[in-house]
Amino acid sequence: MLRIQDTMTGEKRPFETQEKNLAKVYVCGPTVYDYAHIGHARCFIIYDVLVRHLRASGMAVEYVRNITDIDDKILKRAKEAGEEPRALADRMTTAFGEDMAALRNVKPDEEPRVSDHLEGIYAMVTTLIDKGHAYVADGDVYFSVRSAEGYGRLSGRKLDDMAAGASGRLDEAQAQRKKDPADFALWKGAPLDEWGWESPWGHGRPGWHIECSVMSTAKLGETLDLHGGGLDLVFPHHENEIAQSECATGKVFANHWMHNGFLEVNGEKMSKSLGNFFTVRNLFPLHEPESIRLWTMSVHYRAPLGLNFEDGEDGTPRFPGIEEAERRVEYLYSTRRRLSDIAPQRLVDSSEPVPEDLGAFPAALKLVLDDDLNMPKGLAAMQDFLKAVNELCDKAQGKKGKAAKAAVAAAHAGFVALDAELGLGGQDPVAFLDRVRDRRAGKAGITPEYVEQKIADRVAARAEKDFAAADAIREELAAKGVELHDSPTATTWTMT
Repeated sequence: MLRIQDTMTGEKRPFETQEKNLAKVYVCGPTVYDYAHIGHARCFIIYDVLVRHLRASGMAVEYVRNITDIDDKILKRAKEAGEEPRALADRMTTAFGEDMAALRNVKPDEEPRVSDHLEGIYAMVTTLIDKGHAYVADGDVYFSVRSAEGYGRLSGRKLDDMAAGASGRLDEAQAQRKKDPADFALWKGAPLDEWGWESPWGHGRPGWHIECSVMSTAKLGETLDLHGGGLDLVFPHHENEIAQSECATGKVFANHWMHNGFLEVNGEKMSKSLGNFFTVRNLFPLHEPESIRLWTMSVHYRAPLGLNFEDGEDGTPRFPGIEEAERRVEYLYSTRRRLSDIAPQRLVDSSEPVPEDLGAFPAALKLVLDDDLNMPKGLAAMQDFLKAVNELCDKAQGKKGKAAKAAVAAAHAGFVALDAELGLGGQDPVAFLDRVRDRRAGKAGITPEYVEQKIADRVAARAEKDFAAADAIREELAAKGVELHDSPTATTWTMT
């Protein structure tokens, strides 16, 4: 059974759902004013693995991840770009979906947008006002945090400390409108000529926190089985979601709270002002998206993940960690290709037991993921599995090489499990390896056409028994980082 570290209790505990074999999972999605950055990639890959693992374990999952398409950041960026806010939000929403698909994240069952849930926002805010948990102040509506029993229990913060800290951040107008410095906005009034909507309290826009409460409960009901997001959302966002949701419904908002750790770039917080801000689209031309996916799994999801970069010789940034991850993914696909290349006539019945690292891999992977989604251990199990597959492929080499049918079947089943659980290895191996090879060749100033011509020249030289010329071509290519691989049917090439 899956055990997850619960932020609310601070303990690793069994993931128990309200309905048997049905998990209702909500994850805070992006505010779509810019392209997805590498921190987004890490966060959403983590919850993608969670959903994959639950489904691979036989559980149905209702997975909801919202799109925040109404926000002050969108308005600000749209003004800077001379673009309509809605057009910017729509454009960035489309780009976000493309980026998540490239990273091999499964599409959520629902992706509600704030703009489609304004009536629900009006209704929940009205309920909170009627119950005495919120108040209207000059076109704004604020939630009264002191009316919420247990406010601060998720983050472990004391209300008086929060109020003292908030008071120093208020301008004079806000200080006059709020009854308590820690109160937060449910509805923010705006000038009539500014982007906004007509509400029962006047023209304006919804507060950030109320949006997620409304969308999550609209799609999954008043109590979620699991609510996830980045560690930076614990306070104030998730703390405020709990307060307003539970005050509105009288029900526990979420039974499990899951948060992933921060991402640091060269030991610092990622920031455009520091020149260390990278969108996933900055990285896609440099590395296969699946390499980024594996890299995010290299440390436990609750631990900080460091993205280190250095300037390359051509001025393009180099990311050693992702480069290493790409080598591992390349090894994965090379192994898959070797397995698929075993000819049917090489398969034999055998009484020998299937090697443990082959047959037991799906169960071993499930076991480590059941332990608080331990992806680094999952990758370690994957390496043992790939080594065993290559040893199996070695047995099928040579004129008399053979491979046990049961072992080959177990290897194929292992790759299916790997894709189902971690979203790794599910692409066409040849296409993946060719893309990696061609990208590396391009960096070295080599075109595939050049190499293919050299291979053709070498084939012709060997046909004429001019082995010295053939060897010279191999050496010429090797000096450029091109490694040739001869087989009975063809010569292929890779970049070293």
